[in-house]
Amino acid sequence: MKLGYKFKLPTLLGLGLMILGLSCDDDPADDVALPETSHRVVMTSEMDFDNKVNLNEDITFGDVSTGVENRTWTFPEGVVDIAGSDNDATSSEATVRAYFKKIGDHEVKLQQTFQSDAYVGTTKMGKELDTTFIVRVLGAVKVSISANIVNSDGTLGDALTIGDNAKNEVMAGSTVRYTVATEGEPENYIWTVNGGDPESSEVFENELDVKYKKLGSYDFSFAANRERPEGGTEVTYKNLITIIPSTEPVTLDAVNEKDGNIALNFSREMEESTLNPEDFSVSVVNGGADVPVTIESVTVDPDEGNLVIIKLAGNQIYNDDTVTVSYTAGSMATTDAYPAESFTDQQVVFKGENIFEGSAFDYSFENYTAANWPYQWWGAPYDGYTFEISTAQTYDGAKSAYVEMQPNGGMIIANVDSDNAAIPFSFETGQWYEIGIWVYVESVNPPDTGDMFNADVRFFWFPDVDWGVGPNPDLTAIPAGEWVYSSQLVQFSSEAPQTFSIRGYNASNTTATRFYMDNISISKASLRP
Repeated sequence: MKLGYKFKLPTLLGLGLMILGLSCDDDPADDVALPETSHRVVMTSEMDFDNKVNLNEDITFGDVSTGVENRTWTFPEGVVDIAGSDNDATSSEATVRAYFKKIGDHEVKLQQTFQSDAYVGTTKMGKELDTTFIVRVLGAVKVSISANIVNSDGTLGDALTIGDNAKNEVMAGSTVRYTVATEGEPENYIWTVNGGDPESSEVFENELDVKYKKLGSYDFSFAANRERPEGGTEVTYKNLITIIPSTEPVTLDAVNEKDGNIALNFSREMEESTLNPEDFSVSVVNGGADVPVTIESVTVDPDEGNLVIIKLAGNQIYNDDTVTVSYTAGSMATTDAYPAESFTDQQVVFKGENIFEGSAFDYSFENYTAANWPYQWWGAPYDGYTFEISTAQTYDGAKSAYVEMQPNGGMIIANVDSDNAAIPFSFETGQWYEIGIWVYVESVNPPDTGDMFNADVRFFWFPDVDWGVGPNPDLTAIPAGEWVYSSQLVQFSSEAPQTFSIRGYNASNTTATRFYMDNISISKASLRP
């Protein structure tokens, strides 16, 4: 049976007018109470900063949850002042501003009852929910300083008197260890050590070793601060140290290039009148060929009295030169009349402006943990190693990297940030750069298996990698038990940002290779014309 319906036009028109009227004035939804979704959303004004606050400052607690029937904030007794309330223990307000009056970690609790099971994220957790916030209240940043002479065997010697015009007498060439104790959880340190080496540092360690080489009286200052919650302090001591003549031997601490000349860095100031050019000899080799040189003068640097400058006649030294200098004991002596000892074939190290300084790249291994130097997944043999940040041997600062490459193993690592992204750098095309590193070899043997390649370290950059770069250094060729500088000259084919990986090789060796790395540098290089 077939059914049919007939509609008259007025009926359809009337229905339309009725719908229109409802939509404009009489929406039934206006009179229907729809259930509200319960969802817990709570926050604090300092939640992005671990809920840290200065003493007597405030944090605002907020409950913007939906479907809340009642709530109770509970604060620890005698700890807070709740703004606008006589009750400093509890509150039912959605927003509570509380001032914290006691240093320490304090629990703030929120108890909520919802009209239905409440979502926490995307999961329903029930009608009654409890939330606890830990608030850390910090006092003012405070510091106290102590200092000791460091004995020649590395042990701590006499304590210094800390105060203005203390003028602690310290022999030239001595090392002083400054130790700081802090309150208020500072996050940054700035050391300023007039007359010392180093003269300044931002190393975030509670100890700093400073070597004094120049006679005179010197100030000391130390600043500590934190960014959030903001706070900081600084202490300064005038004429804390007075450096006096020493009875200890003078040592040659470094040999560097300076303004195209050779700079001998001694442990204390040298007397210019005792310098005789005939007591020195310099060898310069470039591309395997000897470069004839003559010493024009030997002088004391006018700004740093512990530097002896050797200037070559009508010539300068370049990064692609191999330069060595020797001294036969003669008249050279310190300003306190201590004679300098002979030395032979000390290699000149070029120290340009390191592009890593001031960057996030942890070139000195002082700021990150081993987790920031992860394995780069090259597969065997480059997964055969252990890596750690160590304090056992350092060229500079308080830390270095310690590597053990396993028998027939190797290493591939990169410095990454907190997001596990390799830290990039940009370079100029056509410009020569020197990649340098200080290495201390603990143990290594000649290759005894496989392809018979020496154990070495190589630096690769990505994405414009040059697979032809050589060892830097050849670990097998380095004498064990001393810090040695190694470098290589490179050019980059692109100005696009590059990242660095450090590859270690020990696959031809059935014994482990162990070594330390410190102070990686990349600086612009000048080549002999």
